[in-house]
Amino acid sequence: MDSDKREQTAAEALQQWRNAERSAAVARRGKLAAETAVKAAEDAQEAAGATAEAAKAALESAALAESSAKRTAASARLVVEATTSDLIGADADTALADADELQARDNYRQSINRVAGS
Repeated sequence: MDSDKREQTAAEALQQWRNAERSAAVARRGKLAAETAVKAAEDAQEAAGATAEAAKAALESAALAESSAKRTAASARLVVEATTSDLIGADADTALADADELQARDNYRQSINRVAGS
């Protein structure tokens, strides 16, 4: 028997087996970590896509809201103009009514004074 080709002892074989088991366990943990990282990256990619879609929808909603706000402001402006015109008319009507009331009161007093003076 050649001295370079001696047979392995049981202790050496056991040690080699333990080393192989450790290496296999480390490799399995590495594989699991890599699979987990791939899954996390896929989830992140999906979430980023969903976020992009939500941002696009938000942008479209903001554009619609801006358009609606502009139309509402234009309508409000028309209401203000019409109401201002109505207020001016009401002020004029009130002034005329107040003048009529003063004239009627004066006419009444004058008629009372005429009756009292006669």
